[in-house]
Amino acid sequence: MRRSCELIFTSTKGPWITNLSRPCSQGSLGLFVPPSPPLDPDKVKELQRFIGLSRKLLVMTGAGVSTESGIPDYRSDKVGLYARTERRPIQHSDFVRSAPVRQRYWARNFVGWPQFSSHQPNPAHWALSNWERLGKLHWLVTQNVDALHTKAGSQRLTELHGCMHRVLCLNCGEQTPRGVLQERFRVLNPTWSAEAQGLAPDGDVFLTEEQVQSFQVPPCVRCGGPLKPDVVFFGDTVNPNKVDFVHRRVKEADSLLVIGSSLQVYSGYRFILTAREKKLPIAIVNIGPTRSDDMACLKLNSRCGELLPLIDLH
Repeated sequence: MRRSCELIFTSTKGPWITNLSRPCSQGSLGLFVPPSPPLDPDKVKELQRFIGLSRKLLVMTGAGVSTESGIPDYRSDKVGLYARTERRPIQHSDFVRSAPVRQRYWARNFVGWPQFSSHQPNPAHWALSNWERLGKLHWLVTQNVDALHTKAGSQRLTELHGCMHRVLCLNCGEQTPRGVLQERFRVLNPTWSAEAQGLAPDGDVFLTEEQVQSFQVPPCVRCGGPLKPDVVFFGDTVNPNKVDFVHRRVKEADSLLVIGSSLQVYSGYRFILTAREKKLPIAIVNIGPTRSDDMACLKLNSRCGELLPLIDLH
């Protein structure tokens, strides 16, 4: 029987009310994490050895590390956005060119933000933060935009695709915290209300066109330009300086561990190619196949939050 999760976010003049039905409150594990086989003790020992032998370990994480925190991904079998709906993520060119597209995006993000921003790190995020504290992790590169690694205390970190907790002006480049924009939305839309009947990745929710038509979007306070989350939308490219920085970190590393990514997007996959050229050993922890399985010396189809805390670095 298929499990359902109805999410209702209601905006009123008073506080925001978020009503999550009981199946959601259990987790994310049943909702957004695809099925995986039981942990194989021999594979766990192999990963323990892989990490134990590393002196400059570079870790790359993807959406699969955050699904256990309740954030859905795009590509997971049966539970990702692509498997559950016909909806597709916003394209960079559409957002930049069209005010109605920006209005629709921000209305949906306004509704989804209280839930998205409240997500907390899971055991996988905490394990990686602990690896850094113990001097094992040389650098962490994440494709996620949810700030959960930062919330867990990771500092040797590159957010490859940016972070939803920051907002950027497309004209002058002014950066502001996303929470500040949320309050500006509330002031501009005191009587606007909407109910969302589904949750998507990256703080998005499902609304109808009728619901978003009256939503007011504020401009940049400095220059009056349009605002965009400080993330790389589909169809956009990662800043070349950031790409070069990560390439240098990969070349400094002596091994690479991929966690929770299918590596289908080239922005992350390119660093696997660099690691292969440098003949670095590569290990992958991901439920389901990845683009780089044939390059890995070790592959585990396991839940990140179940597996990573088992690695003993003492």
